[in-house]
Amino acid sequence: MRNGMLCRMLAEQGCDIVCSTISLFHDVHRWNRENIPRYHEIFIRVPLEELKRRDTKGLYAAAADGWATNIVGLDIPAEMPEAPDVILDNDTSLDPEQAARMILDRVSGLGQERSSANRSAVPSGAKVVQFGTKAETLERLAPLLHSAAILPQVRFDVAEWRGDQPGVLQRISSSAWGSGALIVRSSAKGEDSSSESQAGKFTSVAGVEGAAAISSAVERVIASYTGHDCRDDQVFVQPMLHEVSMAGVAVTREPHGGGPYFVINYDDCSGRSDLVTSGTAESLKTFICLKSRAQGIPVHLLPILDLLRELESLMDCDAIDVEFAAGQNGALYLLQVRPLVFDQTAPAPDAEATATATAEIAQKVALLTRPHPYLHGNRAVFGVMPDWNPAEIIGLKPRPLALTLYRELITDSIWAYQRDNYGYKNLRSFPLLMSFHGLPYIDVRVSFNSFIPRDMRSDLAERLVNYYIERLLAQPTLHDKVEFEIIFSCYTLDLPERLLALKKNGFSHGDIDEITGLLRNLTNKIINNENGLWRRDREKVDKLVERLPKIRDASIDKISRVYWLLEDCKRYGTLPFAGLARAGFIATQFLSSLVATGVLDRSGHAAFMSDLETVGSQIGRDYARLAKDEFLARYGHLRPGTYDILSPRYDEAPDLYFDWSTRRQQHSTAPRFLLSVSQLRLIERLLKEHGIEHDILSLIHFIKGGIEGREYAKFVFTRSLSDALSLIKQIGEEHGLSTEDCSFLDIADVRSLYSESGSVAARLKASVAEGKRRHNVTRQIVLPPLLSSPDDAFAFHLPSIHPNFITKQCVTAPVSTIEDSPEEIKDTILFVPSADPGFDWIFSRGIAGFVTQFGGVNSHMAIRANELSMPAVIGAGETFFGHWKKAGKICLDCGSQQVQAIS
Repeated sequence: MRNGMLCRMLAEQGCDIVCSTISLFHDVHRWNRENIPRYHEIFIRVPLEELKRRDTKGLYAAAADGWATNIVGLDIPAEMPEAPDVILDNDTSLDPEQAARMILDRVSGLGQERSSANRSAVPSGAKVVQFGTKAETLERLAPLLHSAAILPQVRFDVAEWRGDQPGVLQRISSSAWGSGALIVRSSAKGEDSSSESQAGKFTSVAGVEGAAAISSAVERVIASYTGHDCRDDQVFVQPMLHEVSMAGVAVTREPHGGGPYFVINYDDCSGRSDLVTSGTAESLKTFICLKSRAQGIPVHLLPILDLLRELESLMDCDAIDVEFAAGQNGALYLLQVRPLVFDQTAPAPDAEATATATAEIAQKVALLTRPHPYLHGNRAVFGVMPDWNPAEIIGLKPRPLALTLYRELITDSIWAYQRDNYGYKNLRSFPLLMSFHGLPYIDVRVSFNSFIPRDMRSDLAERLVNYYIERLLAQPTLHDKVEFEIIFSCYTLDLPERLLALKKNGFSHGDIDEITGLLRNLTNKIINNENGLWRRDREKVDKLVERLPKIRDASIDKISRVYWLLEDCKRYGTLPFAGLARAGFIATQFLSSLVATGVLDRSGHAAFMSDLETVGSQIGRDYARLAKDEFLARYGHLRPGTYDILSPRYDEAPDLYFDWSTRRQQHSTAPRFLLSVSQLRLIERLLKEHGIEHDILSLIHFIKGGIEGREYAKFVFTRSLSDALSLIKQIGEEHGLSTEDCSFLDIADVRSLYSESGSVAARLKASVAEGKRRHNVTRQIVLPPLLSSPDDAFAFHLPSIHPNFITKQCVTAPVSTIEDSPEEIKDTILFVPSADPGFDWIFSRGIAGFVTQFGGVNSHMAIRANELSMPAVIGAGETFFGHWKKAGKICLDCGSQQVQAIS
């Protein structure tokens, strides 16, 4: 601590101090930050393998030979800084000048939000570059820009081309580069304006050589200017850029929330410069970093950040959209720059609040990542899709009412009670969901612990949880399927084969035998046909059906009714639902294991699933046969967003969801599920071999009942929840609040009105005001889908499976595809293969929204969607795209970053 005390004494006297020290303890880091004025913490991080390679004192070699112990990083855990201001990876790639610049930028404040800094960065008396047409802006920047090159150009307007075509061609051919391959580009007057970019609307033609080809290309560009007098519109010609190593689009604000981020979409595989903007790059990468804390930047992207910062300064604008390319020789080229168009009606972004919130998230992650005395696992990981999957159920950025309801009904305690009841580790005091300034994340370490059988040896449980965590970190794309691909939570017929993976990771035969036995016993208790836990949960759900009318019809006030609807919903709804969801998962896994062991083929699996009598299949039949009023009486409580008060119930907007004029009886053509004699004998033998306490018929009954029971329980408990949301809406209206206002309520404030006296209106309005304030910060924050370290909060690559939601709009509409006729896509959500600018015509056909399989956040179609305030998903990926396209109707909620299949 002596170094810190000396630094504080000197700093208090106005001195600038640089102290290089081996600082090993979190207590020292915290004391420094709390006591030293203007303290900045620089963490020089060196990989362990690099330390071993250097080994200047021979300590690591001695440890490897068994001659030395108590080596930090080997025997003694190192207490790495929890939230350093700058991280420098001092491996072989670190450039000293670059490292010094990063430190000075941070310490001097140059890395802060540029909205005010840009103005001071422009030298006194210097002329700010004004945006013009695409070609004019590039021409104005060319003599001033230092961080990138701008290709030469020949520019002309349509009137000049029509009046002197030979002269224009002569200007092109006489240029030093005019005889090679060229690109003919659009530069219309209305293109790239501050209010509308018209990105991708006009044509550009690449790979042009010779006068005839140039003339043809120019005519194609001019032809795309149809619909207005284009005499003043421009065309410009540049040399083609060959041997491209990387190309892409970058923006200096996050386009959807306006947050202070650098966002870089790039393609470093294809060797082409047009695939990112066209939305056809399948190997698209997206890198995002907070502008005020731009550390952890990959070396190959640093020149792009330098370009963005210089352009912000030259243009005196902190919201710009840039197209760039890099040659094989490393030279960076600026291809286009324009104002970034985003929603001007949204609350103004607060860069300081976003930076502060992000730092607080990083600190929270650091605190939660430490070892915990009641948890197995050396570290924590947080994800939006594992376990109770908030990304799917409430969205990535839910309104406060939806988030707090989900926590109250499921993730605060109900989830843990259910798993303890079912024989897993008791975690009843642990919340499963963490709210990082309103963004919901599952604590994956807690989740992994909750799947450890209660009686497992502590040392084995510790190693198993660490194995799960390391496997997820090694394969982060599995974050949405951890229970299928990573953990072992129940016994199935293929479990012995799946457990072989543990042998390769240091687990002994004894360890695997213990895991096998514990999972077998636990599974038998859950699925037992006579007294299995799932049967008791199924009976509890029926109690909720009995109790609901009593609350609904009781002569109690609306606040009391909301309170008791939610209390009953927890005890008799979500608690047994959580158990039936576990049974449903085991049933699904068991069915899949019948395929894995060769008992069933895929068609047999499909036949079994089509034979199920779920709520969903019943809705389809009832829609065809019941009168409208009768159908809505049975299913009217359902709403696409189960926890979202803004999502209308079926009975509130029946014509939004259903076309009552085209109903017809559904007739299934799927084959019935039947087992042959040989299959029956094989299943009987496998059950005996594996020690499963079921005969064949009871096993089939369990699998069927487990899957159907899960769907039924959700159908029942959502009625109580939906009725509670309707009552909250009514209470809000009675006290001057709109439904939109009510979406910002915290359910804890609503529940407290039951047990406390005071002004209902004042309490609700205060809750709404606080919810809006907090959510305004939430909507600006961008985090990765998997948080594994505090650094991830500041800079990260998005996984390729993470879709890009454009605008904050929400729409529910039928699905159409590009194969449908133009007349058929009106008022639909259109599914398009890519974000190609050639699809710009769709915006004239009255579509309600669209989804692309490929594309990035900065593609032409993403920009157009932002400008038109049209909800869209860009780059959904193959899985989501195929899944959503099969639905008859979807709810596309970009505000919550969620897509829900309606029918």
